[in-house]
Amino acid sequence: MNYQGASATIECLRGFDQVEWPADRLELIVVDNGSGDGSVEAIRQAVPAATVVASTDNLGFAGGCNLGVERAAGDYIGLINNDARPDPRWISAAVDVLEAQPSVASVASKVLDWEGTTIDYVDGSLAWFGMGYKREVGRTATGAHDEAADVLFATGAAMFVRTAVWREVGGFDDRYFMFYEDVDLGWRLNLAGHRVRYVPASVAYHRHHASMRGYGSWREHFLLERNALFTLYKNYDDERLARVLPGALALAVRRGLARGDADHHALDLALAPVGDRSAIDEPERTDVSRETLAPAFAVVDFVDHLPGLQADRRRVQEARRRTDAELLPLFRDAMEPAFSDVGFLAGYRAVVDAFGIAEAFGGRRRIVVATEEPLTAAMAGPAIRAWNIAGALAVEHEVELVTLRDCSVSHSRFRCRSVTDDELRSLERWCDVLVVGGMLAWVQPWIFRTKKVLVVDVCNPFHLEQLEQANDTDDGPGRVAIVDECTSALNAQLARGDLFLCASPKQRVFWLGQLAALGRINPATYDEDPTLESLIAVAPFGLPDTPPVHSGPAMRGVVPGIAPDDRIILWGGGIYNWLDPLTLLHAVDRLRHRCPDVRLFFLGLRHPNPGVPEMRMAVAAQELSESLGLTDTHVFFNHGWVPYAERQNYLLEADIGVSTHRLHVETAFSFRTRILDYLWASLPVVATGGDAFAEVITGKGAGLIVPPDDVGALEDALFRLLDDLTLAAHCREGAAAAATGFTWSASLAPLVHFCRAPRRAPDLLDGLGAPTTGATGGSRPVDLRRDLALLREYLGEGGPSEVVRRAYGRIGRLHLRSRP
Repeated sequence: MNYQGASATIECLRGFDQVEWPADRLELIVVDNGSGDGSVEAIRQAVPAATVVASTDNLGFAGGCNLGVERAAGDYIGLINNDARPDPRWISAAVDVLEAQPSVASVASKVLDWEGTTIDYVDGSLAWFGMGYKREVGRTATGAHDEAADVLFATGAAMFVRTAVWREVGGFDDRYFMFYEDVDLGWRLNLAGHRVRYVPASVAYHRHHASMRGYGSWREHFLLERNALFTLYKNYDDERLARVLPGALALAVRRGLARGDADHHALDLALAPVGDRSAIDEPERTDVSRETLAPAFAVVDFVDHLPGLQADRRRVQEARRRTDAELLPLFRDAMEPAFSDVGFLAGYRAVVDAFGIAEAFGGRRRIVVATEEPLTAAMAGPAIRAWNIAGALAVEHEVELVTLRDCSVSHSRFRCRSVTDDELRSLERWCDVLVVGGMLAWVQPWIFRTKKVLVVDVCNPFHLEQLEQANDTDDGPGRVAIVDECTSALNAQLARGDLFLCASPKQRVFWLGQLAALGRINPATYDEDPTLESLIAVAPFGLPDTPPVHSGPAMRGVVPGIAPDDRIILWGGGIYNWLDPLTLLHAVDRLRHRCPDVRLFFLGLRHPNPGVPEMRMAVAAQELSESLGLTDTHVFFNHGWVPYAERQNYLLEADIGVSTHRLHVETAFSFRTRILDYLWASLPVVATGGDAFAEVITGKGAGLIVPPDDVGALEDALFRLLDDLTLAAHCREGAAAAATGFTWSASLAPLVHFCRAPRRAPDLLDGLGAPTTGATGGSRPVDLRRDLALLREYLGEGGPSEVVRRAYGRIGRLHLRSRP
């Protein structure tokens, strides 16, 4: 858009010379809003490639943008202010998301000041009375806002919309002229079932010419007040509109009085002094600030536009696909008064109370996500999952992510810290919902007595892992005790949780069996929801919603022995006993004779959680590599752990991602998060069959599946992907397609939905019965009738001595379970 700002517009257009986007796929359109100062000719002469649409009238920002879109031929519309400039990836980063996520109709760019040091837009907030605000505006730009997120609206200064969707919903509302047309559009898009996605890699830089400064702040306030009323009237459902509209009208007038410093008691006859005739003889006219008049005039203009607004409201509500309750979290802080005048705030509180506004816009919960894992730059899977759970919930709620170990990271949307046992107890009293996983509740058994809503993450069936991992113990009884204790820990959590999260449909079937054995599938839980989705939901490990970006060298030319042009196979995680690096090492030993430049890189050996010891399989892998003469020539071990925020550099430098395991029960119910990372980086995958990802890899054509323990098949699969570039390219496309179904926003949707209206499980509520197994901490609860039956059986088998022998064994097992 241009209005008497040709020099700025030309500078903006020339910025597209540096944009990483094919020139033959880019159409530049300028709408001149009746400048009348030679702008049209100047722009055409300076940038002949741009199409200049000259309007004889000033249509405002809304009408001018609509006119420009009428002339556009592209699949996507990008809007950018003429006093802004695009970052080189402004277009490509946005289009990547639009191409990968069909549900996203609009991309909100990150907007910084001209120097890129302070924030103009990273998120929006909408007050309940219809006024939109840019959150974080004016703050120093850091990496705190580099995570993609769904938002209510994008700023019109820099945004993208699918052209077809723009036309479907009618684009901007011409009546707005300027201000809040972007808020209204984003709200309508969300209501219609589309998503508006903040994409931090799509950056623009905004100079701010303050175009309204010369016209008086009262004109700006007139438009803000009127357009806020337009917006809320069209978009709220009937129930909320009935509450909101009276209060919004009242507060608009109240703001005007405060801005204009007017005495609103001046006409109150009851306040005139007794016998004072000045109230009778006072002049008909008096001086009133334009600031006081602005909202009054805005209300009148709103009334004048009601017939057209009513018709638009009808269309918006008929097209509605999402409820107000679903969208309220995107308002961020709907109860923000957004005006600090003392008199106004008193009126604001009165309006909120009188019309029940807080009740209509409540629902913000206090949630604690607690983990036993360290929260550091080098996070392992459980910590990464807890981090993303906290991030997903913090969009709508007040969230604290806590650990009983080290914490050295922070997040802009939630508090993250290390806590003591006493601090964790205090947080339990503070919160509405407590989210736990792993062994945390087992080592903090008071959690089982909480009256708060308890969400238990069981995505890791670690009692099955221990069947392999506990092989490292010195004796058989020790292994039995460890597996028994892990089983007891999981059973205790399954007996108490109000909602369970698992990693896959196959894993859900496994957990349903264990829940049934514990009595949690009963008439109370079944009658509430025969599908039992409200008891256990599939919420797999996820991926960022944006593709990875290579931020620096990691292996090629960095690790001694790995040249820039070598072909790299990546083992993308730790080496655990239930995995099989040994078959892979034998395959690479063969493969190096066919491909001398092949390199295998193991991403991590030292787990960031000090409680996880070095495993037998990790030692065996290093010993085998040494014995085969592979170490530091064809096989490389990272003896530390790669920071979570840097893993993409390793993934993007690799040619193949590999995951091999032996065939056992853990495999059947596992969820290999390293394979997720391969898909995220569009990396061809070679994996052993038998786990949940085998079907994904095969179905999407993301790689090759090989039988377990088959060195020849594994070598051949690796060679094919390294040798056949067409096959590798096809697998990269398949991996990218598979990744779209595993974003964090999609995987954690069941938890986000649950926390909007959290509830205790029906079989755990007082008066509604209890599960047949309480949270006793044991894998077998005490059952008197069963014990009497066993007594009779043992007496029959061997008399009193058999009873004593059996009892001694049972006491020993209970003692093992009770150990801290």
